[in-house]
Amino acid sequence: MSTNAAPIKYAQRKDSIYLTIALADVKDETIVLTDTELKFEGTSGGKKYEVNIEFFKKVDSEGSTYNVLPRSVQMHILKDEKEEEEFWTRLLKDKALEKNQIKIDWDRYVDEDEEEEGFDMSNMDGGSGMGGPPGGGMGGMPGMGGMGGMPGMGGPPGGGGMGGMDMEGKDLFLKREILQKTLN
Repeated sequence: MSTNAAPIKYAQRKDSIYLTIALADVKDETIVLTDTELKFEGTSGGKKYEVNIEFFKKVDSEGSTYNVLPRSVQMHILKDEKEEEEFWTRLLKDKALEKNQIKIDWDRYVDEDEEEEGFDMSNMDGGSGMGGPPGGGMGGMPGMGGMGGMPGMGGPPGGGGMGGMDMEGKDLFLKREILQKTLN
């Protein structure tokens, strides 16, 4: 049976990496995490998959955790404490391998200067992994006034502008787009 490269996506914080091996119903898995690399072997859908990657910098294999869930393998990998707590410029030591095998997990991505808290770890316990705002609820989009309406949108046609719109969201979109182009 031939072996396929398992699809990987990741996001990071200053102190850790959240890595997802995006395979459903993984069976016969072998996961070996050392301070410098990750090796994974397993089957999904009758096909054999593997991951063999060397990290950009050292990680804390002892404090890291993983969970094999029905739709993926989720890993919370702590960065090595001896290293400075900082965002890595990439995940792998081999830049060429990263371009072909690794994708950014945009659901968990935050920009380095916008990091406020760690990862939502609720799905590591077998939860739905749907994410969402801390504490649940619908939240609201910045500058949209929550769920109660949009400031600056009232009045007769032609009688006002789009006051109250928050352009910060546009900046985040542009940063994401630039990052994607840089990685590709």
